Amino acid sequence: MSDRPLDDATKPTEQWATGDEPMTGPQRSYLQTLAREAGEDVPEDLTKAQASEMIDRLQHKSPRVDG
Repeated sequence: MSDRPLDDATKPTEQWATGDEPMTGPQRSYLQTLAREAGEDVPEDLTKAQASEMIDRLQHKSPRVDG
């Protein structure tokens, strides 16, 4: 087992150091694509962590993402 700390991608989103910052432009763009395909709306005020969780959820619904 490694003593190296987990990077942000493997930590739960509630443990992200920057998780409470506004979502990034790339997150917003990808979310808008996934949400449009799923017939959902993207709230404007999502945090990075919330956007990541929504992306994960929508990826499971999307035909474009193998899941």
